Amino acid sequence: MQPEFARVQASFERQGMMRHLGARLLRVEQGLCELALPYSDKVTQQQDGFHGGAMGALADIAGGYAGLTVAPEGMEVVTAEYKINFFNSFQGGELRATGRVLKAGRRIIVTAAEVVHIDADGQERACAMLQQTLVPVPKTY
Repeated sequence: MQPEFARVQASFERQGMMRHLGARLLRVEQGLCELALPYSDKVTQQQDGFHGGAMGALADIAGGYAGLTVAPEGMEVVTAEYKINFFNSFQGGELRATGRVLKAGRRIIVTAAEVVHIDADGQERACAMLQQTLVPVPKTY
């Protein structure tokens, strides 16, 4: 197992909200993290599509964990801000969010995360795009 994957997995398993929603960690590489979120009644809005809050949370976590892969040992990251554009909401299938580090500095890390919907036939369609600023903080657990 890659050290980046083990580091992210240990932190991801502490994410109560992601556990509650059924999110899964799919891939971790230096500067990259991919997550999946299955469709369920826990993640829908009033018209039965994926809720923007669920998309935003998934994108925030994917970008955050991409950032964690470049943060110094003994540190975690927290989100200072993010901006998200929503393109579409779908029913069924699952969401995939892929976060990538755009710029890693000592005091801030800037990432982007793309959210796509994958239907039962494997067709991918864009849902949202996020850009965020992360701040490394000491790990407290």
